[in-house]
Parts: sequence; structure tokens; C-alpha cells
Amino acid sequence: MPKQNKSFIERHSGPPRPQKKVVKSLLDTMRDGIEYQSLVDVVPVSDLDISIELRRAIKDIEDIRQHPLVVYAGNVIKPSAGNEIAYIDDLPFSEMIDAVPSTDSLDILAVTPGGLAQQVSQFVNRVRSRFNNVSMILPYMAMSAGTIWALSGNEIWMDQRANIGPIDPQVMGKDGRFIPAQAILALLKRIQEDGQENIKKGQTPDWSDRLILQNMDPKELGNALSLSQYSIQLATEYLKHYKFRDWKVHGSDGTPVTPEQIAARAAEVADRLCSHEYWKVHSHGISREVAWTELKIKIEHPEDVPGFARALRRFWALLYWLFETQPLTKMFLSQQYTLFKTMPTPNP
Repeated sequence: MPKQNKSFIERHSGPPRPQKKVVKSLLDTMRDGIEYQSLVDVVPVSDLDISIELRRAIKDIEDIRQHPLVVYAGNVIKPSAGNEIAYIDDLPFSEMIDAVPSTDSLDILAVTPGGLAQQVSQFVNRVRSRFNNVSMILPYMAMSAGTIWALSGNEIWMDQRANIGPIDPQVMGKDGRFIPAQAILALLKRIQEDGQENIKKGQTPDWSDRLILQNMDPKELGNALSLSQYSIQLATEYLKHYKFRDWKVHGSDGTPVTPEQIAARAAEVADRLCSHEYWKVHSHGISREVAWTELKIKIEHPEDVPGFARALRRFWALLYWLFETQPLTKMFLSQQYTLFKTMPTPNP
């Protein structure tokens, strides 16, 4: 009989992989520069308390920052329903904040694909009723409503791999799918402008535009407009009262910054962040360099503080591994509080 060809996997897999090494600590196993890779081929002992490992990583950041740290993280590695900012987060977040000892300053580490701006407003109200100085720490993504939340910090610390995003909200269309609100408004604006131009030329509006208008849902349009205005309003207020609070002089010439200039800059940044025409897609990632060069938002760099970037990388690698290997949708975590939310078990 002719010899059968080996499968692709057999031809390219190399020698058999050794059995995964059992380790007592994921943090102690990590190697600098390859924090995540060093966790891939190990398995923790069965009785390892992962919350203790996470708290160790939090303490490493707290020792450097000298502030208490709370963590709100949605599973953006294996996204599933329930990983976004939602009303159901209100009580656990409030309990976590209430458990933090009294102090003037607080650090919030956030990872989120976005969600409800209305709930972000509640988060900020809970935090600002207790803490005067708040720093937002972003190891990875804080998109959409997460970006609005980030703007409420007096400081924003972004890892070099982190992204914020446009704040244009999404509305549910007639087919049940979510559509960026600004995309709807941008389309309506374009149809109006083209129609007016045709009328000036003595022509009728394009038939395809008229068909689109006939199929637009007035409720959908109303939601798109009101939610966009709400996002802009929140972002403007947070920038004005928190992010730009300590902006006293212009960097170019040292002249004093007036309240009117702060308000104008805040409104300009909020409008730009909500512009679908500018960013094109709702999921556009805005790096810390773009946040500074195009939006003029000052971003702090963890690598400028000895040990901070390393501690942040180690925490994120641990969180990444946890989100990839466990059925988690979200976590609330501090030295005083632990809550893991798991994916719902499908019915048999």
C-alpha cells in the first residue's frame, strides 16, 4: 500500500509538546518582556486563589502610585454578552468604591469595550462624591462610553498598547442591530445637502436618497440625536471640571488660561470625539499619541515612572490570561472587594 501523506498538523507541529508545568504562582512564573507567553505553557495548582494573585499585582501598582487602586474590567479578549458597561454594574461598583478607605486620591484601572454613557455618569458621581483626585489607568482598551469615563480623570495614564475611541453612541435599528448614531446623522446631513444642491439646480432630489429617507425610523433618528448630544455633554463637563481643572497656563507662551478657554477646548474635544465623519468607524482606536497630537489631551506615560510600566504589564498579562482561560465576562476588584461575573451556562 502506498504511504499516506502526513496531515498539515503532523508536518508542521514539530516534536510533541511537553506536558504543561504546574506552578504555584502565575506572577512568580512571569518573565519580563514575555509576561503573557510565559503563562501559556503552565497550569496553576488546583488550589491557587487567583484573587490573591490579582491583589498582589494590584499592590505592586499601589506601592508605586501610593494611591488605592480599584479595577473594573470587562472581558474584551473573548467578548460575550455582559462584558459592556451596563446598569447591572451599578451596585457592585458602588460597593467596591464604598469599601475603599478614606483618602484624597484614587486610581481606577478600566478595561471596557464601551456600553451605557448613562451608567458611566453614575460611576463618576459615586467616585467624585468621595475622592478629589482621580486617575484613570488604561492598560488596553477603554472604548466609546469607556472613553467618556477616562475623560473624567484628572490624569489619564495609557500604556503604549492602550486605546481610547470615538464616543458616538450606538442605537438599535429596526432589525435589532446596533448602528453608530453619528453614522445615521451623517447620512441624513449628506442627503439634505445633496437635496438642497439639486433643488438649486432645478432638479429633484435623487430617488435613492428619497428611498433611504422613507425607510428611516423617526424614533431611531431621535435617539441618535439625543444620545449624541448626551455623550458630548458628558465629555465636555468631565473635561472642563476634571481633566482640564489644573490647566493654568498655556504651554506655548506661559499666559494664563481663562475659564472661557477651558470651556471652549472641552467642547471642541468632545465634538471631535463624537464625529463619525472624522473617525469614520465607531471602533477606531485612538492611541495616546493621537490623543495628544489631534485632540490635545495630555496623556501620562507609565514608563516615565520607575517600575510602573512593568507592574502594569504584569497585571494586564495576568488579566489577559484569566479572561482567555476562564468563563468570565467582568470583574470588580480592589484590596477590599472581589466580584467575578461569569458567562451564563447554556441550557442543555
